[in-house]
Amino acid sequence: MDRIAVLIPCYNESQTIEKVVRDISAALPEAVVYVYDNNSTDGTGELARAAGAVVRRERRQGKGSVIRRMFREIDARCYLMLDGDDTYPVQAAPEMVRLVLEEEADMVVGDRLSSTYFQENKRPFHGFGNTLVRASINRLFGSDIRDIMTGYRAFSYQFAKTFPVLSSGFEIETEMTIHAVDKKMWVENVVVDYRDRAEGSLSKLNTYSDGAKVLFTIGLILFGFIMFINISLTRILKKGDRKNDR
Repeated sequence: MDRIAVLIPCYNESQTIEKVVRDISAALPEAVVYVYDNNSTDGTGELARAAGAVVRRERRQGKGSVIRRMFREIDARCYLMLDGDDTYPVQAAPEMVRLVLEEEADMVVGDRLSSTYFQENKRPFHGFGNTLVRASINRLFGSDIRDIMTGYRAFSYQFAKTFPVLSSGFEIETEMTIHAVDKKMWVENVVVDYRDRAEGSLSKLNTYSDGAKVLFTIGLILFGFIMFINISLTRILKKGDRKNDR
């Protein structure tokens, strides 16, 4: 079992992946860095391997599919996940890892929204969407998660091995958050800097279609939760009626 495993899901990040691997290796020299190549066509995997990463492949397209394989294949006391697009400076990584290893947090959220996200992010409606999703989940679950859709997180072994990955795409971050708050896991927030993608580096997130999937995921999970409560209450009431009949 690794003590620290760095997980980097990648699809066509040749412009930045070498820098990301080298930066995180310097910040966490004892970590094993894993890059999961999701059918890249630009040599991302080869560049990551040359920079010192362990490179594996997930053929099923989508970030959720990659994370499902990562959590299934890798055993570690602490997992640190970040994107391969160099939007997350690595200075916060040691503190995020420390909270898992020493303070026994189950998930540590790299909070972009409390720092530079709204100044750096140039994509229309992304800021509004992040704020809307954060408000919705925190209101529904009574939680205090500062950044629902961040790709910069640390996890405990317990989280990774109990998380039933249902999503295949970018809605996976929302699903992770709901899993943690629904299962009453300990979640910490760490404010992290954010920088926009380098010029020429393209985001794979579609504002409208992926945003709709995120909202659908929230609704579906909430519906399942309500149905579970209704079924449980119905069974309790039926048991009470039977006792009264006696």
